[in-house]
Amino acid sequence: MEIKANQATQNRPEGDRIIDAPYIFIDIPNYVEQLRSEKSWDKNDRNGITVFKSSGLTIFITALKSGAVLDHPHMEEFFTLQVMQGEIQIETDGKVIQNIQGQVAVFHPNMSHTILALSDCVLMMSTYVCG
Repeated sequence: MEIKANQATQNRPEGDRIIDAPYIFIDIPNYVEQLRSEKSWDKNDRNGITVFKSSGLTIFITALKSGAVLDHPHMEEFFTLQVMQGEIQIETDGKVIQNIQGQVAVFHPNMSHTILALSDCVLMMSTYVCG
């Protein structure tokens, strides 16, 4: 298996990290601390980082400030999210559901949804492409 790394960018000059290998250990508290210490967090209502990426599965951690909105009107892949910290509200299929720390939501492909951060929060999300 080829080991894949994410290269550093101007926003993350120390950003070289392995994102695909036979195994990956994800230090969530460390990534959350990193997200909240970067300039992007100060300038925007969110900041995120991809922690795993293969041909079918992508896992990322996103920190949202209270009031931030993620709108996913049409995703062609499976989508999961786990509330690691804080509280969010999800609107989907005409329903509004509140999710708190520790809860997980799973969406099938083409299931539109909107996420509203009710407090500063951290989400671990993934997309999965079948086939």
